[in-house]
Amino acid sequence: MAHDHRSFVLPAPMKDPAAAKRRSEWRALGMLVPYLWEFRARVGIALAFLTTAKIANVGVPLVLKEVVDSLDAQTAVLVLPLALLAAYGILRFSTTLFAELRDVVFVRVTQRAIRRVALTVFRHMHSLSLRFHLERQTGGVSRDIERGTRGISTLLSYMLFSIVPVLLEFSLVAVILLTKFDWRFAAVTFVAVALYIAFSVAITEWRMEIRRRANELDSKANTRAIDSLLNYETVKYFNNEEYEARRYDENLQKYESAAVKNEASLGLLNIGQSCIIAVAVTLLMILAAEGVVAKTLTLGDLVLVNGLLIQLYIPLNFLGMVYREIKQALADMDRMFRLLTQDREIQDRPDAVPLPLGKGEGSATVRFERVDFYYEPRRQILFDVSFEIPAGSKVAVVGASGSGKSTLARLLFRFYDVNAGRITVNGTDIRGVTQSSLRAAIGIVPQDTVLFNDTILYNIHYGRPDASPAEVIEAAKAAHIHEFIESLPDRYESRVGERGLKLSGGEKQRVAIARAILKNPSILIFDEATSALDSETEQGIQAELDRIARGRTTLVIAHRLSTVMDADQIIVLDQGRILERGTHRELLALDGAYAQMWALQLQEEAEEAAA
Repeated sequence: MAHDHRSFVLPAPMKDPAAAKRRSEWRALGMLVPYLWEFRARVGIALAFLTTAKIANVGVPLVLKEVVDSLDAQTAVLVLPLALLAAYGILRFSTTLFAELRDVVFVRVTQRAIRRVALTVFRHMHSLSLRFHLERQTGGVSRDIERGTRGISTLLSYMLFSIVPVLLEFSLVAVILLTKFDWRFAAVTFVAVALYIAFSVAITEWRMEIRRRANELDSKANTRAIDSLLNYETVKYFNNEEYEARRYDENLQKYESAAVKNEASLGLLNIGQSCIIAVAVTLLMILAAEGVVAKTLTLGDLVLVNGLLIQLYIPLNFLGMVYREIKQALADMDRMFRLLTQDREIQDRPDAVPLPLGKGEGSATVRFERVDFYYEPRRQILFDVSFEIPAGSKVAVVGASGSGKSTLARLLFRFYDVNAGRITVNGTDIRGVTQSSLRAAIGIVPQDTVLFNDTILYNIHYGRPDASPAEVIEAAKAAHIHEFIESLPDRYESRVGERGLKLSGGEKQRVAIARAILKNPSILIFDEATSALDSETEQGIQAELDRIARGRTTLVIAHRLSTVMDADQIIVLDQGRILERGTHRELLALDGAYAQMWALQLQEEAEEAAA
């Protein structure tokens, strides 16, 4: 039974932030109802086992009363009460047996709910905009998801197997006290339970703020540690190990004081709960002892009262912890579900259609029509940009750093939507097509190739996961990396390390090229694909890029002008505006910005050669 992510949307913020927070926390309960309903038969069986276990539990002191009375010197029957002792043993065993059976039956419900919700959050994270992912802190987000899924397990098991049983047990004990003893026994029990619950709720509410603060500090410390370890080389370059350790310790110190405060408040809660129960038990034992002395109650009744209160005290003592855990689980889930309230900046329209592509590789014509774009309104990146990449041709965009070149690739991929104008593929506005069909048609070789911490085979295969191993090898050969891979001890099973750090820049670029070849896209983007490489490696890779671009619609974002001399059209971008356009020869003849950039690069290359 699939669940749409939209069922997880939380309410809009209310005027009272505390009330809004509480309301959104309890809202998480409603999100779990579909999972309970899907497995309603299992939930029903689990509740039946639960009821049986509780009836057996309350039956134990009743049987014990009969055993004590039958052994009492004044009323004892001469025969040993074997049947009663056997019943006592069976009831004791039944309590545990049915509680365990209940857990076995219910575990599938809990684990399925965790799996579904975790998958929903994961999918939603991937559907969020590039803007969100550039601003997020990975360590903190992963810890939020981890705690949220753990909270689901806590909530489901405690709500069903702690709250319901306590209510059931309390009802059974109340019936026994009212039918077997006078009203004072029931009155003391009811008052004690009411006081206990009120005290537990009040203190737990106060503790929740402390716990929430501790969680935030824990996530912060975790984020700090992950960020530092991901940038291991940078830390080493600047000899900043101690600086990083100090920053991490500052976060840990704040978490430590919050955790100490949390533990101290827990001590206060436990002391108060124990005090209420101790007073109640003492009062009831005094009443029972008076009854035994006055001969209105037997010794068995004294044992029964004590047994019933101990039975009630254990789950009640547990209830305080359960309430804390449920509130904590709700807070953790709320934090995770809040990730689901992050709006998708880019969404498919309800009437979105697949991208229309003709037959053959170079079958896509791309047009930028009067495009304006800004990441934030105060700083516009592109101004009135218009150009066309005819099917099968190569257009290069050159310009200084920060002129908006890479933004063109991000807009074509639809990581962001244009603020004015439009981008079309074969005449269709890309905002009207499905994102998956658009991205399936585009292949990219980026400037900084980031690889998964897996094997070379996995990383190339990622270009088209349904490709055969033979096709992967063919793509590697086309990217001229096959021989290098074969020279490695583990060949295609060689691991590339975190973000591909075990490979050189040239090797990573060849893996990226192999991945793009395997994807076999209609549109290719080279985003400064060779700018991070040395001249010799660049020449080798440039030849491969030219070869795979042949016959495809290609957008080249270039840093070195020598790599785009053969482009059908070169566009010079300056501070988000098109300054010049034409072929390499036309632009040199124009003797403008491009000619100046060309002269400057020739001079730099001559100096490098002389050096």
